[in-house]
Amino acid sequence: MRRFFLWVLPFLMGGICQAEDITIHFDGSTAKVQQQVKDSVNVTIDGAKVSIESIYEGHKLSLLLTGESEDGQLILKTAGKAKVTLEDLHLTSQEGAPLWLKNKKKVEVVAADDTENTLTITACADTANHKSAAIWSKDKLQLSGKGVLNIFATGDGCRGIKAKDNITIENLVLNVTTTGNHLGEDTTKMMGGFGGPPPNFNPDDLPEEVKAHFEEMKKKFEEMQKNGEFPMMGGFGGPMGGMRPEGNDSTRHGGFPPFGNNDDDDHPMGGFGGKHKYISPTKAIASKGIITINSGFITVSTCAPGAEGIEGKQGVVLNGGNITVTATDDAINANERIYFNGAHVTAISTTNDAVDANYGDGGFPPFFGGQDASKQKPAEPAIIITDGEVYAWSQRGAPEEGLDCDFSPIEVSGGTVFSIGAGMGDMPSVPTNETALQATALLIGLNIQKDEPILVFDSEGKQLESITTPFSLQRSSSLISHPAFETGKQYTVRTKDYEKTFTLIENFTVVR
Repeated sequence: MRRFFLWVLPFLMGGICQAEDITIHFDGSTAKVQQQVKDSVNVTIDGAKVSIESIYEGHKLSLLLTGESEDGQLILKTAGKAKVTLEDLHLTSQEGAPLWLKNKKKVEVVAADDTENTLTITACADTANHKSAAIWSKDKLQLSGKGVLNIFATGDGCRGIKAKDNITIENLVLNVTTTGNHLGEDTTKMMGGFGGPPPNFNPDDLPEEVKAHFEEMKKKFEEMQKNGEFPMMGGFGGPMGGMRPEGNDSTRHGGFPPFGNNDDDDHPMGGFGGKHKYISPTKAIASKGIITINSGFITVSTCAPGAEGIEGKQGVVLNGGNITVTATDDAINANERIYFNGAHVTAISTTNDAVDANYGDGGFPPFFGGQDASKQKPAEPAIIITDGEVYAWSQRGAPEEGLDCDFSPIEVSGGTVFSIGAGMGDMPSVPTNETALQATALLIGLNIQKDEPILVFDSEGKQLESITTPFSLQRSSSLISHPAFETGKQYTVRTKDYEKTFTLIENFTVVR
């Protein structure tokens, strides 16, 4: 028995006395560091700014951050994985990222249980030497914990969270707010909106790799218009109901290729509607990889013109949690597919699309039911909804949409969907009969009043849905789907000044 006790004692003590490798306590203009692991880990302290470099590759470095500072920063450079726990931390940086992660492998940022933590960045002018986000990560970033993490980006050019690789969020109560303006130059003179080129526009000025695609798309468009296959639009140089006059972020597959360099801090112009090229845009959560949210309570807000809420360049996957995004530009944006797999999502844009997936093959649309005058292969779905609640609202009006995937279809196989927007004339991005695996309706002309309920009933008068919006929209093209919807059945949508009873004739039904 004594032999057993002596054998197990070190394990018991290790479990009880386990300490973080490094503990940092911020206290005003100073920081105190307790370093348990010193071999291969270098720590430098300058007032309340702490730099840590670890060459460990196999060891996950663990850090604990506590305290408060109005001008503090952690710069963490790691060869291996790391875990950074925040415990009642309130850290503000006066220039550059308060949490600057130069990681080569994944870093976990954890809000300790029952704690509230705040990271604030107030200035981002020196983008060459300081990273312009409250959390900036070079590699994979995971945000989790059963605490609260508040992110405030108040300076011009300051983002909330920026990662050059994938971002995963779970369990956390995360609040991200950006209030600064963009930093950069106006390059809209280079390309005008797709509703008409700028006065001095000359196609010969386009880059060589773009000219051929430009001419092909122009010819295809003019043929479709001549044949009456694009009735809601004007000439190629005239007003077009569906083309975004302010442009979008660069698309990987669809539309026209981006112009300008696409380096880490640039916001390239996208599509044929020119846009500012920013040295540092004030997005809330941005990743060059995939953004995945599995659970938690996430609230995101931006206020500067053109500031997106959540942007995953390689896709956005929303598996769970309660997610509310209010942005001036796209609330949720990706250059690949966007998946809704069970989260409760409210996405609101005040000037652009609520949800925007720039994924497709660059062709013109296989409009309702998959018919395509050019007889090209139907595009693959860009927005895929399998479960959850998806409320996507654009209050701008035409041509912005609640759910926008250009000329790719939306796939709906489950969940509750209620989009509000306008789209291409009366025609927003929609499913086809093949991709509406759960019966879906497009209601054209829905009149929406601020804070007045929008109600959906089945044929027996049972209420299936009730929502209110923080804005009014006189004429909306709204996409509606519900798990109770069945083809051949009758439903009613009612607002203060609108009532429409309709039958779901097929999987995807247009109601005028």
